[in-house]
Amino acid sequence: MVDKSKYKFLFNIDSPKDIRNLDVNDLKTVCSEIRMYMVDVISQIGGHFGGGLGTVELTVALHRVFNTPEDKIVWDTGHQAYPHKILTGRRDKLQTIRRLNGISGFLKRTESEYDAFGAGHASTSISAALGMAVAHDLKKNNRKSIAVIGDGAMTGGMAYEALNNSGILKSNVVVVLNDNNMSIAPNVWQISKYFSEMISHPEYNKFKGAIWELTGKLDSFGDRLRKVAARLESGIKAIITPGMLFEALGFRYFGPVNGHNVVKLVTMFEQVRELNGPILVHVITEKGKGYKPAEGHVQKLHASTPFDKDTGKALPKKSGPPAYTKIFGQTLSEIVAKNKDVVGITAAMPDGTGLDILQNDHPENYFDVGIAEEHAVTFAAGLATEGIKPVVAIYSSFLQRGFDQIIHDVSLQKLHVVFAIDRAGLVGADGPTHHGVFDLTYLRMIPYITVMSPKDEDELRHMLNSAINDYSGPVAIRYPRGSGYGVELKPELQSIKRGSWEILREGSDALVFATGTMVGYSLAAAELLAEKGINITVVNARFIKPLDESMIKDFSEKFKIIFTVEENTIVGGFGAGVLEFLQEHDLDNKVVRFGLPDEYVDHGTQAELHKILKIDAEGLAEKILDKLNKTGVGAGVKLNEQT
Repeated sequence: MVDKSKYKFLFNIDSPKDIRNLDVNDLKTVCSEIRMYMVDVISQIGGHFGGGLGTVELTVALHRVFNTPEDKIVWDTGHQAYPHKILTGRRDKLQTIRRLNGISGFLKRTESEYDAFGAGHASTSISAALGMAVAHDLKKNNRKSIAVIGDGAMTGGMAYEALNNSGILKSNVVVVLNDNNMSIAPNVWQISKYFSEMISHPEYNKFKGAIWELTGKLDSFGDRLRKVAARLESGIKAIITPGMLFEALGFRYFGPVNGHNVVKLVTMFEQVRELNGPILVHVITEKGKGYKPAEGHVQKLHASTPFDKDTGKALPKKSGPPAYTKIFGQTLSEIVAKNKDVVGITAAMPDGTGLDILQNDHPENYFDVGIAEEHAVTFAAGLATEGIKPVVAIYSSFLQRGFDQIIHDVSLQKLHVVFAIDRAGLVGADGPTHHGVFDLTYLRMIPYITVMSPKDEDELRHMLNSAINDYSGPVAIRYPRGSGYGVELKPELQSIKRGSWEILREGSDALVFATGTMVGYSLAAAELLAEKGINITVVNARFIKPLDESMIKDFSEKFKIIFTVEENTIVGGFGAGVLEFLQEHDLDNKVVRFGLPDEYVDHGTQAELHKILKIDAEGLAEKILDKLNKTGVGAGVKLNEQT
């Protein structure tokens, strides 16, 4: 797959120790080879791309200077860390990244001793690195703790909470702000560069320490000299650097520094390594650096399917039905065109959520709040108090971060906020940090909320219309990643009665209540069972809260066993809601729940994971048949045997 003859150094680097044995001037070639290798591999298999291209020199310099893995490097938003994986013993496994049984696309503590902290969500690195730094203090060792944050993660409030606490604790934590123009704007002046190099130099700090000690012996006159000197240094920093915010939070600030000059980075980190207390190094990088098709574009091949490495264009793939994300975006834009009181809110994911369509069609009704899910929810609550109808489009796993705000700021006040929850269920290659498998559980417990999940893309349209125009209070619609079924889309948006389910197939042998993506699989499972003479009823349980209580009661008289199917953890999910209802109403039906296990599911394609977990059509048919066999229904029938 990769022509090793093109590489002089890379295939002799099996750990960061090998980098430390090279001449510093050879590091430029190493950086070029890392980029070439990333292009060679990711162009063939796809993956996160632009962020890693921008951190090549930074990664090499950090591993060159710091004694990893004893010194801890914590990467924020782990898709920046592909070069880190390449240099830490996983070079040859890069071809398996994000594939079933391959290495993770993010950091994972069980994968490597060099992965100090695993995370797929943004803005966590400084908090984690500070915790490690304090642990080093408590254990009285001299290990270093480094947080690399950037790619928009500095828009998250958690990062500033950690910066503030770092300044108070005064532990030896180094924060590297990887500024790639996706968060804080650069301020690269030659005088700033000179000043940063000067104040980080050992001789300057030695001289500064001597002056400080001398002035301390001069009583009140010395105090005045100290104040003048401090004001002079702070004043210069305020004029020529953007670092006063960080200085005010208790950090010593160095930068901005050219993040693509590996020799200069090595020098800077060598000098900073000897300093104590909180340090912030501001590094300017370019996302997609070194690969022309990724440079100069907003998304810069952030995450890519396989592509032509010469042009950067995605390789042709089979056309199919439009994705749920696109259907949502088009429908919301259609609704906004008729009602300007409706707005869309994203947390730095316009393309990922489909809100880029609204951004283009109705920019005045579109808001991107940055990687700040908590703020997004409460911002929406504020809008709702003034009669605006906000639609908050956030991935399921990211909405977890706004859980308190959904309860305290939206539900408690019965505010009409619509949550469009994309990537619900298993998302595939991004793995457990991005699987949306808890939202039914954490939303069901919230009072006043309406929770629903469409069986197909057409139903999504009508659910969104109903959520905005017909219901009150908080409303959540969860839908999966990927393409719909290609069903016909009704041109006129319709209203769906709140809490109503629909019967899609009738049979006398078994009853299945299925929700969301599991409706299609359940219907397909019913077809497989029908071939064996077993006929089941399949219900589209499109409302998870409220349940269709009258339908449950009616069917409880006809079927002693009720099967529930959901693409959510079975702990506290949809099936648990049906079970609770039956118990509360003294109904003794047995409920058999099918869903996701009480554990974290690894990465793989959605189809692969569904099959492994036996929630695809064949798996559901097998499990339903197994349970029915024990009751005497279909006794002796085998699903895979000829009738």
